Amino acid sequence: MSNNIRVGILGATGAVGQRFVELLQGHPWFTVTALAASERSAGKPYAEAATWRLDTPMPESVKGQVVQPCVPGLPCDLVFSGLDSSVAGPIENTFASAGYAVISNSKNHRMDQDVPLVIPEVNPDHTAIIPHQQKQRGFDRGFIATNPNCSTIGLTLALKPLADHFGLRTVMVTTMQALSGAGYPGVPSLEILDNVLPYIDDEEDKMERESLKLLGVCDGTGFKPASMAISAQCNRVHVQDGHMECVSVALEKRADTQDVIEVLRSFTALPQELDLPFAPRRPIIVRDEPDRPQPRFDRNVEQGMAVSVGRVRPCPVLDFKCVILSHNTIRGAAGAAILNAELLQAQGYLKRDR
Repeated sequence: MSNNIRVGILGATGAVGQRFVELLQGHPWFTVTALAASERSAGKPYAEAATWRLDTPMPESVKGQVVQPCVPGLPCDLVFSGLDSSVAGPIENTFASAGYAVISNSKNHRMDQDVPLVIPEVNPDHTAIIPHQQKQRGFDRGFIATNPNCSTIGLTLALKPLADHFGLRTVMVTTMQALSGAGYPGVPSLEILDNVLPYIDDEEDKMERESLKLLGVCDGTGFKPASMAISAQCNRVHVQDGHMECVSVALEKRADTQDVIEVLRSFTALPQELDLPFAPRRPIIVRDEPDRPQPRFDRNVEQGMAVSVGRVRPCPVLDFKCVILSHNTIRGAAGAAILNAELLQAQGYLKRDR
């Protein structure tokens, strides 16, 4: 695969933007040629504009790059959007109108009826909506594709093999979500120390609605959501990275515990078949220990791109219950968008030399 696909990052100085910068270094297909952010950052070298918050050094290759405004004219073929949702919607639409492929981590367009919401292992066929989107919106070469909310990704990736093999009737999920999911500076220390916050704005609605779209059907002109019932309760906890979710499911078909474990453990999908650079070799890691997964020990498995599932056991109310863990800023944000871009490239949707 050629490595001359030029990419830009919108919101490059923010928390998700910095993760894009980190993860794209040395990517075999994509080269970062544009960094864009707000007016107060535009015109400055990236090293001056961005207060680096990751535990790896800022890459030397971007330190001197001048940050540009978030307007079309950037020297790239596609843009990754790490913009805050308060500004992302119209900016992303403007870039798509100008002919850019927009791969967004923001919530603004996720539930649009002509925009694919994609987890490549779950619903790669939903990208078939793109020609309809272009026709509907008058886009020429550009389009918008989105990845789900960070908590939705871990849940839905683990549900996918169960849905395929047994069918799903009901899903109950309670999350314990990491602080990094709130961005920087995030939650004030005096609110989270010695505390759990039992409310995250819009999070429960996102999990319930996005999961149904992801596990639903695309007919080329719209989406029919999955028919299962899903109920989410979301909490913020004092963990830096890694969203943990306690899940109970009711299945359409009978199964025993070992059947469920084997279906999860053996799951692979199109990204693994295509050997996409960011695709984890094993998208679901099943842990047999009674006290795993744990954020500190398991969030970085498969470079942060796999989901860990443990404590798979019968549920006396529904059928089965388990614990799911995923890295919220890698698999749940920037890494998810990069894998989406790889899928779109493999499917022929990305165009060079706009």
